Amino acid sequence: MTQAVHNSSARGAWRSVSGDNSTFEWSDLDRRAVDVVRALAMDAVEEAGSGHPGTAMSLAPAAYLLFQRFLRHDPTDPHWPGRDRFVLSCGHSSLTLYIQLYLSGYPLTLDDLKSLRKWGSLTPGHPEFGHTAGVETTTGPLGQGIANAVGMAMAARRERGLFDPDAPLGESPFDHTVWAFASDGDIEEGISHEASALAGHQRLGNLVLLYDDNHISIEDDTAIALSEDVRARYAAYGWDVHNVDWTENGDYEENVGRLAEAFAAAQAETSRPSFIALRTIIGWPAPNKKNTGKIHGSALGADEVAATKRLLGMDPAKTFQVPEEVLDHARAVSARGRAEHGEWNKAFAAWREANAVRAAEYDRISTRTLPAGWEAALPEFEAGKALATRAASGEVLTALAPVLPELWGGSADLAESNNTTMKGEPSFIPEEFQTKEFPGDRYGRTLHFGVREHAMGAICNGIALHGGTRPYGGTFLIFSDYMRPAVRLAALMKLPVTYVWTHDSIGLGEDGPTHQPVEHLWALRAIPGLDVVRPADANETAVAWRTVLEHGDRPAGLALTRQKLPTLERGGGIASADGAAKGGYVLVDAEGGRPEVILIATGSEVQLALEARETLQAEGTPTRVVSMPCVEWFEEQTDAYRQEVLPPGVRARVSVEAGIALGWRGYVGDTGESVSLEHFGASADYKTLYLQFGITAERVVAAAKASLIKAGVKDAGRGETTGN
Repeated sequence: MTQAVHNSSARGAWRSVSGDNSTFEWSDLDRRAVDVVRALAMDAVEEAGSGHPGTAMSLAPAAYLLFQRFLRHDPTDPHWPGRDRFVLSCGHSSLTLYIQLYLSGYPLTLDDLKSLRKWGSLTPGHPEFGHTAGVETTTGPLGQGIANAVGMAMAARRERGLFDPDAPLGESPFDHTVWAFASDGDIEEGISHEASALAGHQRLGNLVLLYDDNHISIEDDTAIALSEDVRARYAAYGWDVHNVDWTENGDYEENVGRLAEAFAAAQAETSRPSFIALRTIIGWPAPNKKNTGKIHGSALGADEVAATKRLLGMDPAKTFQVPEEVLDHARAVSARGRAEHGEWNKAFAAWREANAVRAAEYDRISTRTLPAGWEAALPEFEAGKALATRAASGEVLTALAPVLPELWGGSADLAESNNTTMKGEPSFIPEEFQTKEFPGDRYGRTLHFGVREHAMGAICNGIALHGGTRPYGGTFLIFSDYMRPAVRLAALMKLPVTYVWTHDSIGLGEDGPTHQPVEHLWALRAIPGLDVVRPADANETAVAWRTVLEHGDRPAGLALTRQKLPTLERGGGIASADGAAKGGYVLVDAEGGRPEVILIATGSEVQLALEARETLQAEGTPTRVVSMPCVEWFEEQTDAYRQEVLPPGVRARVSVEAGIALGWRGYVGDTGESVSLEHFGASADYKTLYLQFGITAERVVAAAKASLIKAGVKDAGRGETTGN
């Protein structure tokens, strides 16, 4: 009896296994390959001196089954667009993935496994996107991978809607499955609830999650901290739930055929995501350390490795032993993958021929190429009109909707406050859940994350990882704290995700200190590779969006105001908003020659710097105002440009920002001053707060004078005497 193979299964699976366990074939070579996986996991961790062998050992049959029989992939082309996606959310068990990549024929060698966790290796401690072929996302912080997988499944549905919405289910080249493996730790992390609840609500029938229910974590038996019925939890989310228990007969029996049935059933379920709880014994079959916390996160030790290899019928004296016949058998999957790839190419070519316009759009979007002349759609805002930068951002998004179909996103239940809804665009939602306020369909554009900031960040990462489309997610800047792990991973992976963070200071007013970000701007600027952009007015906001979208290799956060700001009259001494693209620029220069003092401001405080400049100029102090919406972009400029904006010889400087000063000290120097907020806010209208906390033009003037004195500028900053 052999595996049944067909080319028209639901979700474009292209390969499945009969639901009848009696037809499932698991050969002696398959069993030996699984034992080789276990031995390689033990050997690699012993060689490294650290690592996580236990899960890789017990998940060996499941991972091998998936890669050999169910996962649609081509090891010779890891970036094939039609492939299934595999996410190892339990990234600590990186060997679970690395060994399957090696056995399947990806460009990973036995020497790479020997170099696990070592400098310069392709097998780092946790999988890293862009570093190792076949790794779809960087995992490590638990639960992130689950949310990434949800994002990938959402992106796949969105792409189908953009390029092939009318094809019958399972017959489009854009149909594929997102598979994910998760551990007890992933399930415990709160982000798993946020993401899984949303996946169930979204009816993501192209998502399958396997839960390694081994009851062990670093602190040994999970009963010490985990007692809920996880299967019931996922059923309550609306998932299709399966249970495979390899301990159910009182002994441990790795019934791979039963797991294959569950995989096939999950693959056939297209109306909801599928959850497979697989009861394993961690570290099986290590005689003394299996089913213990010790085998979760440390090497077994030479004696235990030897004893385990003897149980497996392997030579304990040999390490990294892969019999040639086992490797040849496993690598047959590469030929099957190439054949599936070839069949997909035919379907894709037929789609292209029948859909020339969509195919051209696909070519552009899949390479993240912006269309010619797209910038012309950006709005120009009328000078003198007061407008909150959050409102300006909303107008930019609506204006870009027709020309950038790849741009999509939404908010964590704050759409009206964040201004993240493109006017007239349908929501991305199963039709039964659309509302009067937000009509939509499964292929819509406006995302609704609910009050789930952490999942929103990681889901946006998954969308970006899937390829092509450009996601954005909105919430208040204060709640970037809930998103920070996902934001950090976006920066680590260099993903073009945009965060719309509004209510960016005490300027939000009456909601009080719980909602007023104080330390957040510099805390976020501390993340390497994240662009934090705080525009000064509506036109700087448009330039900010333009510049963010021109960068396809990094995430960015827009820090936007709740309160209205004056739209500056450009020209006649006030520089064009285009300067914002350089991160920092001379907004207004000193009258009368070289400046004696420079005021550096961001966002809503730029207007205070401009007011202060008028006073200082009237008093005879040549003053330059620099708008610095993005420190990161400014630091990318040439030394010559940065010195032109901030001449080293001008040592009298003042930074103005309604948050902690922290990093501004590096710009104002030892003779500079900072008008900042070094404490929490309060509940009152924003004008009162700025006045009470001394973030005023008068305070900026006083700080400038103090800096002039410290800088030793002759006769500067000193008041006149009364003559008495």
